Amino acid sequence: MSNIATSELSLAQAQTPGIGARIMKLMVALMPWVIIAALLWAGIFIRPQPVGSTITPAALESRDQFYGLAKVPGADLLAVGSGGKVLKIAGDSSVTRVSTPVKSTLQDIATWANGNAVAVGNDGVVLYSADKGTTWQQAQDVPRSEIANKLNRVRAYDAGLAIAAGEMGALLISRDYGHSWQRLREEEDVAWNDVALLDADTLLVVGEFGRVIRGSLSGNDWQEVDVGIGSSLMAVTFRNESNGVAVGLEGMVLETTDGGLSWIARDSGLRDHLFDVAWQAQQQRWFVTGALGRWSAGKGDNWEKGILDERNLAWHVRALPVDGGLWLAGANIGHWDGKTWSLLQP
Repeated sequence: MSNIATSELSLAQAQTPGIGARIMKLMVALMPWVIIAALLWAGIFIRPQPVGSTITPAALESRDQFYGLAKVPGADLLAVGSGGKVLKIAGDSSVTRVSTPVKSTLQDIATWANGNAVAVGNDGVVLYSADKGTTWQQAQDVPRSEIANKLNRVRAYDAGLAIAAGEMGALLISRDYGHSWQRLREEEDVAWNDVALLDADTLLVVGEFGRVIRGSLSGNDWQEVDVGIGSSLMAVTFRNESNGVAVGLEGMVLETTDGGLSWIARDSGLRDHLFDVAWQAQQQRWFVTGALGRWSAGKGDNWEKGILDERNLAWHVRALPVDGGLWLAGANIGHWDGKTWSLLQP
């Protein structure tokens, strides 16, 4: 009997875990909670430190699109475009990015001979600079619509005068180099795409559905001009108070010799959308540009057409005449001398 009791006692002792085993079991049970607590502590109190140098993106990137070009005093150009980007292009074609306070796409830029500049863009953004585009500030209290506010174009004239055109009938005027703005016309359901000042007081505006209006800087005496087309007009340029050209969709080219009171359709040889027109004073001719890298130049009934580069059918929305040719901006930026297309490199 005693042997049986002793055997049962030994079996009970063997089945009862020791202190070490109990501690190990407790540690295993607590391990997940310890790991969670450690990770939580690390997430709250530990801040990663940067290793190595920061990579600065190139000033000019392949995905960039540019919508405005302007000359500043000296040899530099300014280009504005997607993401609020402003580039300064030096006479040797080197490119520098300029910091701006916005990320909205900028649609156009205009400059004055004294170094002031103004840029406009999406969501009613207006920027101004007083140092040749080196630093920029955002204009405040710009008139807005509750529906749409993209500003498509801005023009600069003497004594700090600037006029901007855009969506929902936006036609805005500034007399202090773009610092403050007022409406020239009430809001309406039309997008104005460009504006020109013909003389000291007369304005001409072009926009959607072939609409053309004439008026004054006072915002009065507006007159609708019937140009006989329904295609949207995208740009207008005058070389003096009487002679101008407007261009638009589907290759539309209109010419006026009476300050925009009447217009004559011209055949430029293009049927693609046209987005800008410039007067080349040296050649005494108009230059139009638009989709697929196509261009046409001439006046009256005499026009010649071409393609900038058969290997690069990019669209362009701005043409800026300079000595020796033109700079063009759009899906890319480059210089055209009449024979060779030189793409701006990063």
